[in-house]
Amino acid sequence: MHIVSIIFIVCGTFFLLTGTIGLLRFPDFYTRMHATGKCDTLGSLLILAGLALYHGLSLGSAKIIIIAIFIFLTSPTATHSIARAALRNKIPLWKKEKNK
Repeated sequence: MHIVSIIFIVCGTFFLLTGTIGLLRFPDFYTRMHATGKCDTLGSLLILAGLALYHGLSLGSAKIIIIAIFIFLTSPTATHSIARAALRNKIPLWKKEKNK
């Protein structure tokens, strides 16, 4: 079971790293929000699931699962709200520049 939990934690770390690279590399606010919103949610869930598996069946792992459910419900909602507020405040979309 420890091997499975380590695999979950490593995969979660990979997704968090991928989201960070997307945040640094993507051209505009909306694509950055998409990369970080998706990758951070999945990365956090995988890491918390790995920690719950590593901890075993106990009260501590139940608390970790409750935190994971909370993140699963709130993170996409918060990302959507922030992106919608940006759209309402007319933050411009990225337009591909043509070669001159």
